[in-house]
Amino acid sequence: MTDLEWQTRIELAACYRLAAHYRFTDLIYTHITARVPGQEGAFLINPYGLAWEEITASSLVKIDVEGNKLDESPHGVNPAGFTIHSAIHRANHDAAWIMHTHSRAGVAVSAMEEGLLPLNQIALQFHGRTAYHDYEGIALDLSERDRIVASMGDRPVLILRNHGLLATGDSAARMFNNMFYLERACEIQVATLSMGRPLRMVDDATAAHVAAQYQGNMGEDDDLALEWAAHLRMLDRTAPDFRD
Repeated sequence: MTDLEWQTRIELAACYRLAAHYRFTDLIYTHITARVPGQEGAFLINPYGLAWEEITASSLVKIDVEGNKLDESPHGVNPAGFTIHSAIHRANHDAAWIMHTHSRAGVAVSAMEEGLLPLNQIALQFHGRTAYHDYEGIALDLSERDRIVASMGDRPVLILRNHGLLATGDSAARMFNNMFYLERACEIQVATLSMGRPLRMVDDATAAHVAAQYQGNMGEDDDLALEWAAHLRMLDRTAPDFRD
């Protein structure tokens, strides 16, 4: 195993533990995947059957684009669960890391005709950066992969209608940042709508301005590095075995 693969395993295991910590999980289902650096067509995925808080760097399974195992792991995988991930990994070079969730707030917003609303500053970072894909059933049909790719285009996050959320990134830090704040925006939207009061939407011009601000000063790699380091320090205090 190369040093680059081991580092990717550590960071992917960290993503699973962080998702468990922030309650983005759906028991043993849904996935976070990463390309293996320097190994064309090789990806890492969670061992099927383990809760996300159990996942370690060494327990991750290496698979090909069809979900077939490439290593001697004793763990099984869920090839059907890789359908969505494989489509985006293959089509988008920047999507080296992909996270898909079925959280309560994320699924709730995915079921709204309006999708993610411009209700607050956190949601505005996704203004013009969110794609939508209509529900076609459980993602078992490989022919849906091309339609998912077409729906997503070059946007970093995807709301799968009546299904859940998906976030991508060129690094673990960027992917997790995208999902963390997409989940937070959905939670705030559900909370806001639950109050049953008149809504104050942000107008399109202001929303576009704030989105550009996020992509400028607040989207720098240095900020992501600081945020990611803070996540890892928290895991090293509370669940250091993710590195095993």
